Amino acid sequence: MPTKNRILVVDDEEALRTVLSAELEGEGYSVLSAGDGQEALNILGSKEFDLILLDIKMPNVDGFEVLKFVKERHPATKVVMLTGFADLKNAIESKKLGAEDFISKPYDLVDLLTTIERVLSE
Repeated sequence: MPTKNRILVVDDEEALRTVLSAELEGEGYSVLSAGDGQEALNILGSKEFDLILLDIKMPNVDGFEVLKFVKERHPATKVVMLTGFADLKNAIESKKLGAEDFISKPYDLVDLLTTIERVLSE
């Protein structure tokens, strides 16, 4: 049996985290979640992931800070940024910092799964 890809979902909206985690587990992924950037950094201190779905606007530590940490310490980990603020500035900043892709909320689940599969296969 192939190894399940490990995904970390980081978002300060609990309902979104819960639904997204359940959907991804239903698709066969191994999923952990974090409620803010600081919690994500704590988890990343001891665990490895294949992909991180990362909200940009969060309390404590924002998504850009987590993205920088991931790219410095876990360069093989892919990152897809999630944001309700789908503006070009955030997309460009995400790409500059090394994110593989960018998805605006609310997102379409099929589009999100397609993006995840594409990014993981690159």
